[in-house]
Amino acid sequence: MSIVPNAAPLYLRQIAADVFAAPQLDAADMVEAARQGFRAVVNNRPDFEHGPDQPTHADIQAAAQAAGLDYRFLPVDGGYQSPEEAAAMARLLAELPRPLLLFCRSGARSTRLFMLAQQA
Repeated sequence: MSIVPNAAPLYLRQIAADVFAAPQLDAADMVEAARQGFRAVVNNRPDFEHGPDQPTHADIQAAAQAAGLDYRFLPVDGGYQSPEEAAAMARLLAELPRPLLLFCRSGARSTRLFMLAQQA
């Protein structure tokens, strides 16, 4: 399997050997994620966080599952991730197959949540 960071059309940042973070993804990106070799996706962005034009968790989940990806929805606030949310991410990191793709608006909160989960 070969995952190429920053390969179009997905902008990926590697945050661990088999974990990557990305900015906002939509349903169409799930096919590309599967093509690049990902086995699971975690969406950390709450639905409609910045308005109605944002893709919904349900649409992304349906596309991810159709592409053969495991999908989880763990929405967290951009400014603060609680110890409970970090623990929930730690559980997801333990159960989901790798390589794993996390995403939010910019990728930053997914990266922070991943780091907090390492300490949970």
